[in-house]
Amino acid sequence: MKRIPILLAMALAAVAQETPTEREAARDVLRKMNELERSLDVPTLVERLSAANPARDQAAARARELMEKELLALSDDITRHPEIGFEETRSVEKLTTYLKQHGFQVTMGVANLKTAFVARYKGNQGSPNLGVILEYDALRGTTRPFHGDQHSAQGPVGIAAAVAIAETLDRTHAPGSITVFGAPGEEMMPPNAKTDMFEAGVFNGMDVLVRSHATSTTSRPAPGFGTCCLNIDGVKYVFSGAPSHQMTPWNGRNALEAVIQLFNNIDAARSSIRPEARIQGVITEGGAAPNVVPDRTAADFYIRYPDEVYLEQVREFTDNAARAAALATGTKVKIDHYGKTRDGVSAASLAEVAFAYLKRYGAEKIADTPGKPQGYEETGSVSSAFPGIGFSAHSSNAANHTYEMEADALTDVGHHGFTVDAQAMAALLYDFLTRADYRAQVKREFDGIHSLFDEYRAALRKAYAKPSVPEPR
Repeated sequence: MKRIPILLAMALAAVAQETPTEREAARDVLRKMNELERSLDVPTLVERLSAANPARDQAAARARELMEKELLALSDDITRHPEIGFEETRSVEKLTTYLKQHGFQVTMGVANLKTAFVARYKGNQGSPNLGVILEYDALRGTTRPFHGDQHSAQGPVGIAAAVAIAETLDRTHAPGSITVFGAPGEEMMPPNAKTDMFEAGVFNGMDVLVRSHATSTTSRPAPGFGTCCLNIDGVKYVFSGAPSHQMTPWNGRNALEAVIQLFNNIDAARSSIRPEARIQGVITEGGAAPNVVPDRTAADFYIRYPDEVYLEQVREFTDNAARAAALATGTKVKIDHYGKTRDGVSAASLAEVAFAYLKRYGAEKIADTPGKPQGYEETGSVSSAFPGIGFSAHSSNAANHTYEMEADALTDVGHHGFTVDAQAMAALLYDFLTRADYRAQVKREFDGIHSLFDEYRAALRKAYAKPSVPEPR
């Protein structure tokens, strides 16, 4: 066994999963995963694929040319005209017009989502089937929508790579297909766009899927199960009371007091919840006038935990906090579990190759050690079913979800990172298109990790046993 693969396996084991509880409870699963990774010898794979290859470099160079001549300007335009999720009509029109001009046939409104689309290259020639996911929604700010996550560049980056591969298909007459998926509302649910698209079969037949996302550090994930931003349950709590004059509040039932009590109850429960949990909510409806007892209020929560198993207990706490708030205030509560995101699968044979290309094409602020395992998209529905990778070249000196990151999208730091992403994406897609041995290794790794998923969750259920609470005497 070579020394480099052994060192890589040790590094991957160090970052496997996100919490000590996960690593301890699932140690047998992680052992099997590490054995799989050692058998794959990913460093040798990276060395082999990243060797001199003029045809691959031609595809990457074409992606760079498209970015510099046309698509950076499109990215800037979308940045300056932000649209929140499911309202991205202008952005989608710009992106799909460009795709049509480059030989793609566009189908709008897939999965009953107005601003979702599928664009298939007219010159597609069977398998392997390569897919590129684009996103274009802006964040909801208190004063205006803004591209503080640089989704404005994801469309141009993905299109540059897709067009470069489409032209490769035409030039070489190689078998293969390239399809672009426009996914709205990454920062919003409901609906959960990519999950709805997945359940509608939009991604069926894909052999690999890629996307990009802004970051302040060039990075890649370790192999395993995970998501970028924890497993999430989206829950809305709606309280119903009875109105009355505020001078005689006993004649009504105060729904505002109920929603305030919900937040207090959650704070009281935090000491009984594992510290890795994140319970984040806002009051979206708080009453209409100070002289009327509010008879309807609502709060919207994202309830997060590193794995979906213990998340069930966290949500039980919050749901019970809402029921208790209603009971204490004489109101009623409706609990709407409106969406969720879950773990996806990350594969080193994609992540390490992508990372090598990011460095090759000039990515900056390199994180040498792999990060936590995470699927390449946030819902987990797609990234737990199809192998793929998200490209993350440094494109901002600011943190995500900030006005400073939006500003960086219009400057050299953003433009450089976006261009690097496009080149690296085109290079990896070229390898996947032309190398049957690479496709086989990706499939072997992805299928091997995916097969351990149920065993992993079963191990966690044993670790998260609830305490026995006796009846009062």
